[in-house]
Amino acid sequence: MAESGHGGRPADEFFTAGGSSFSDFLAAHRPELLPTRRPFADGFRAAPDSFPHGTTVLALRYRDGVLIAGDRRATMDNLIAQRDLEKVHPADDHTAVAFAGTVGLAVDMVKLFQVELTHFEKVEGVPMTLAAKARRLATMIRQNLDQAMQGLAVVPLLAGYDTAAGPAARGRIFSYDVAGGLYEKTPFHAEGSGSPYARGALKKLYRADMSRREAALAALQALYDAADDDSATGGPDIGRRIFPIVSVITEEGFERLPEPETERLSHEMVEQRRTRPDGPHATEPRPQATTP
Repeated sequence: MAESGHGGRPADEFFTAGGSSFSDFLAAHRPELLPTRRPFADGFRAAPDSFPHGTTVLALRYRDGVLIAGDRRATMDNLIAQRDLEKVHPADDHTAVAFAGTVGLAVDMVKLFQVELTHFEKVEGVPMTLAAKARRLATMIRQNLDQAMQGLAVVPLLAGYDTAAGPAARGRIFSYDVAGGLYEKTPFHAEGSGSPYARGALKKLYRADMSRREAALAALQALYDAADDDSATGGPDIGRRIFPIVSVITEEGFERLPEPETERLSHEMVEQRRTRPDGPHATEPRPQATTP
C-alpha cells in the first residue's frame, strides 16, 4: 500500500503509533485508496443506471442464530450486468454483511470493513463488539454520503451472532440508510429494490423457532417472490445452476450453505411453485382453548 523507504524499508507511517481504525489510517496517509472518496467534481452526478447495481438481500433470525441471504443478479438500466454476483460476505467469524446498491463501491467497502475488524483486533487484542461493528460500518457509509448524493449509493445489511447477549437475542440484524443512519431490525429485514416483496413473503412465513432448513427455505421463498415482482432481482437459475447465496451465523461461527444444499432446496421450492405459483400460505394459528 505505502511506498517503501530506503533499501526496501516500509514507509515511516508504518512505524508511527496510531489508533485502531484502519480506515482512519488510510484517510491520514493514503486517502485516494478509500472507496468513499468523491469520484466527481461538485455539480456532477452519475448518469442513472450507468453502473451495475445489486439487489436483493435479506436476513432473519432463527432458532440457532441468524441467516443472511441474497440473490445473484446485478442490473444496469434494463440490462443484466451480472448473473452470479456474490452479495453476501463474512466480515469476521461471527458477522456477515450483504449489500444492495452500486456494486463496485459496495465490494470495496466490504473489503475495507473486513480489514477494519481484523486491524482493530490486532491492535486492541480483543474483537470488536457487535454493536461497535454496526456503528463502525455506519461511519463508513456516512463517509460515502457525497458519492450517494452523486448517484452512487451503497446500502449494506449487517447480521451477526452476539456472544455477549442473552440466548434469545444473540442473532441480530442491522440496516442502514444512505446517510449512515443505523437501525436494528427484528426478527427479519430486507434491502434492495425487491425488498418490499421479500419482506411481504417473510411476514407470512416467519416463525421464531424455525430450523436452519426451514429458515433457508423461507429465505429462498422470499427471494423468489422478490424476483417474481422485481425485474432487478434474480431467482434461482436452474438451467445455469446459479442459486442464491444463503449463509448462517451461529455460536460456531459463520457458515455458507454448501451449493449442493442450496441447489437441493431451490429445486424443492421451484417444484412446489408448480402447483402453487404464489408460494405457500401463512401457517394458520392454532385456536386457543376456551375456559368454560
